[in-house]
Amino acid sequence: MSVRPYREIARRKSRQIFVGPVPVGGDAPVTVQSMTNTITADVAGTVAQIRRLEEAGADIVRVSCPDEEATAGLKEIVKQVNVPIVADIHFHYKRAIEAAEAGAACLRINPGNIGAHERVREVVNAAKDHGCSMRIGVNAGSLDRHLLEKYGEPNPEAMVESALEHAKLLEDNDFRDFKISVKASDVYLAIAAYEALAEACDYPLHLGITEAGGTRVGTVKSSIGMGWLLKKGIGDTIRVSLSADPVEEIKVGFDILKSLDLRHRGVRIVACPSCARQGFDVIKTVEILEERLAHIGTPVSLSILGCVVNGPGEARETDIGITGGGTLANEGSANKVYISGVPDHNVGNAEMIDHIVELVEKKAAAIEAAKAAAEAEKPAAE
Repeated sequence: MSVRPYREIARRKSRQIFVGPVPVGGDAPVTVQSMTNTITADVAGTVAQIRRLEEAGADIVRVSCPDEEATAGLKEIVKQVNVPIVADIHFHYKRAIEAAEAGAACLRINPGNIGAHERVREVVNAAKDHGCSMRIGVNAGSLDRHLLEKYGEPNPEAMVESALEHAKLLEDNDFRDFKISVKASDVYLAIAAYEALAEACDYPLHLGITEAGGTRVGTVKSSIGMGWLLKKGIGDTIRVSLSADPVEEIKVGFDILKSLDLRHRGVRIVACPSCARQGFDVIKTVEILEERLAHIGTPVSLSILGCVVNGPGEARETDIGITGGGTLANEGSANKVYISGVPDHNVGNAEMIDHIVELVEKKAAAIEAAKAAAEAEKPAAE
């Protein structure tokens, strides 16, 4: 029995597939992915964007392959990046075959718009020959005509039926290394479709609220929709769809997972909204620290509280904490620094930010050193 059962998430049991070397489903961590918005035929530009996504922590990156120039570019791209690449395919089955031959780790397809069953079979054979997994991508905005005629509008039943029809096309060709998504821009529709699909099959699920909008609105919609599903244990990989820099998608994705304690990467900052009691400018401090600590991938918790009302309590739960002393009008006052939840020393406003950055970097280095030492001891213990 857990000490905090209200924090437990019982993840849905799904079969496991691989996107390149990255496991998706089963007991693997929920992975975070994004998609490039460069022209895939522009190899240098696409590689540069993928590398930025890698630095942000992306586990998987998808690129669009609408034409032969794109699949030709893909062949060069996969040689120059470290993350597995998913080829986004629509309509043209030959692009899927070319992408598999070019080194794609996964093919994102809609079997229904690939064409005749023979073409689906050719794509499946190419995937088998080159070790590709697949994603069946169902979208509320592009459901098959017969389903729209049957149900009258995009609804959860139509989306799940579409997903299972497409899954059967692959299963009939003895292929089961695939994941499924049933995305919608309507949060309620997406949630209902994923919940129903989770009950109907054991394939890993790729979560997303599609066409969610710009950074602020898209983050809110994605957090509500995917947060609801993840809390219920549904979801094996996620993509936050934002009309923004793809790097923001990775950041938001990890923030969603960190908020649910499903996965940790980088510095998790607990900060108050600030008020007249603050001993330093909390909003500005957090803004600067988010930027200056963005390079740290090691999970470290940091609390930034402007006064002693909630500061000591929050600091007890974080690796490093700082609580404001006095008020903004008294800038010479000292702020209390907490290490592993215990009051340790004071620091003034002027040197506070540099001091916090130094403490976090040291903490991250210590965590990584301890991890390396534990790994080094494993062979000896075995």
